[in-house]
Amino acid sequence: MAERIESLKAGILGGFSVCFAFVLVSLLNTFILANYFHNLASLHSDINWHLWVSGALATFSGLLFGVTYRYIIRSDKNPQLKAGGVLAFGLVRGLTQIELGLNSSITIWPFLALAAESLLWFAFAAIALDFAIKLRWIKPFSSI
Repeated sequence: MAERIESLKAGILGGFSVCFAFVLVSLLNTFILANYFHNLASLHSDINWHLWVSGALATFSGLLFGVTYRYIIRSDKNPQLKAGGVLAFGLVRGLTQIELGLNSSITIWPFLALAAESLLWFAFAAIALDFAIKLRWIKPFSSI
């Protein structure tokens, strides 16, 4: 039962971290990138249902990432394994964005920017989870 609670705590922290990164990147896209780089004008997003759905999906992805990341880093200190987990989650979302860009009629640059931001989301969540584990807010997964 204690392991499940720790996994839930890691998931909640991962969800909040990715949601926070999503909000920051959305603001960056809307106010800076879309205004100053004309190739990225499609990144401008108003507050509508699409933004809410994207935020909910980002939060849910962060929750899943938090639980998985806690298991990935268990008690060994393998930095390649940590980076691989971040890369796997970021690329799954990022490659779908690139595929959407290849199938659309507009330029692919906005979709490449979205792919890069998904890597940043999960890197931010990994830093937050590592910090929480270091401060012992979340206990690492204990192997039996």
